[in-house]
Amino acid sequence: MSIAAPMRAGARDLAHVAGAFGLGVVLLSAFLAIAGFHVAPALSALWNGAFGSWDNFTSAALVRATPLVILGLAFTLGSKAGTLNIGMEGQFAAGAIGTTWAGLHLGGVPPVLAVAVALAGGLIAGAAWVALPVILRMKLGVSEVITTLLLNFVGVAAVSYAVTGPLQEPSRIYPQSALIAPAARLPHLAAGSRLHLGFIFAIIIAGLLSLLLKQTAWGFRIRSVGAGPRAALIIGRMPVATIAATALLWSGALAGFGGAVEVTGVSYALYQNLSPGYGFTAIAVALLGRLQPTFVLVAGVLFGALEAGAAAMQRDAGIPAVAVQVVEAVVIITVLLTARRRA
Repeated sequence: MSIAAPMRAGARDLAHVAGAFGLGVVLLSAFLAIAGFHVAPALSALWNGAFGSWDNFTSAALVRATPLVILGLAFTLGSKAGTLNIGMEGQFAAGAIGTTWAGLHLGGVPPVLAVAVALAGGLIAGAAWVALPVILRMKLGVSEVITTLLLNFVGVAAVSYAVTGPLQEPSRIYPQSALIAPAARLPHLAAGSRLHLGFIFAIIIAGLLSLLLKQTAWGFRIRSVGAGPRAALIIGRMPVATIAATALLWSGALAGFGGAVEVTGVSYALYQNLSPGYGFTAIAVALLGRLQPTFVLVAGVLFGALEAGAAAMQRDAGIPAVAVQVVEAVVIITVLLTARRRA
């Protein structure tokens, strides 16, 4: 009975998500028809861009899903402890800067060590970027929602400064960095595919986070603080502020790791607009995944497929890629309304 209940709940959640996606596609079709576009070619391009071939699925959908999954897990970890990390866009940028700086200085280093150092640079930079909001929350009671959100703009500006200043490529012509050392780049999982080792990292992180939250004392403390901080403090005698701060730091570190993976696995360089809004879309991914790491992984893949399909729809059918945001919005609203009704 205790095993069957969670399974039924999980199946119900997946059914709601599938229904929400179906409704989103129907509304997208209606909007396209009203706007005067041909619906069938548009939906065909959307599907083919994401699932039309194994190469499209792996090289486009899963590559786009990787940062969404990692950042979605970052938001999930913070939320489990009752903190709202709205600044993942800035932490992603900080991680990308840290990894780029490290990657430019790793020539001649063995690949395994170079990759480890480059990724560590992103982790540390992401944690450092969220350190100020953590301090302000603990010392002055300032909401991390405000501070992390504002630091997003600083992160974007920091990238612009880096690629036109200290990290700009040697010719000083283009607003980007030089390519990181080949040894610091993540290997591809198959010849001819763009899918890189970062996707495996995303799966491992999802599995580890699920295990830690459900099976360890650390995870129990985080969930207790998130569910009822006053009860955790009075009855459980837990250091609520410290636990929440630690979760927020790790959330920032994971967001920075997402930026590190993007640089080492996809772009190999830092440039402006490296993130097309991953930090904000990942919040939707986490909410769609019910803040459950395994579901966040699935939701990230679905959103990655939508992003890949949107690019193909714009390229092959001339439909603006932003039209797919209709589907994303409907999915999130439907899932949230369903959760509220059940509550």
